Amino acid sequence: MNKTVKFPDLEKLSDENRIEIRELTIQHGLSFPSDEELIMLILGSGTKQTPIKELARQVLGIVMSSNSDNLVDNLMKINGMGKSKALMIAAALEFGKRINRNPQISLSSPADIIPYIQSYAMQKQEHFLCVTLNGAREIISIRVICTGSNNMAIIRPIEVFSEAIKEHASAIVISHNHPNGNPTPSDADIKTTLRIYQAAELLGITMLDHIIICRTGYFSFLEKGILEEEKLYDLL
Repeated sequence: MNKTVKFPDLEKLSDENRIEIRELTIQHGLSFPSDEELIMLILGSGTKQTPIKELARQVLGIVMSSNSDNLVDNLMKINGMGKSKALMIAAALEFGKRINRNPQISLSSPADIIPYIQSYAMQKQEHFLCVTLNGAREIISIRVICTGSNNMAIIRPIEVFSEAIKEHASAIVISHNHPNGNPTPSDADIKTTLRIYQAAELLGITMLDHIIICRTGYFSFLEKGILEEEKLYDLL
């Protein structure tokens, strides 16, 4: 009978026998580390006050709740993160975006956008996103509007559309994650969808969809045939 082979528990290994994440990455490739471990690789070390694992955890939280215009400032608020390390993280993220940006890809369905926002499905807090698109249905930007479940019901259209107007976007997709693993929209989700849909109509910016994502799948208002003012009212 074959014995079950388990991965080593890195937290329990002694310092002498600890397999460093950089060695595991070399062995198994860059898809092996978790998001937190990738940040550990970028940082290289922690500080006297903050071990690298804790520092990486805090950095990941800031990265997932910030946008490019406030990322460096937010990172520098972390104890032990100076300007150099903050810029290092921000530069790595920007470089990754640039080399993976494909202007030829045009989104034609809700499923097309999932790969660009799927990472937020793993977050323990709700993150509300706005994806702006040009006339060819190519992504202009993906911005975090707010975080925290208590904020979802009070999102103001100005927070969603201010950047979309600056970017001359012709369309938006809004999205947020459900940490509980159930993508079914709540009453607050439906009210938010209706409010933003009505604002989009007034501004002449097409709201293509509201997609709720979670670890097990997603819910698309468009795919369910309810992304219309009358049908949203019927759900309330």
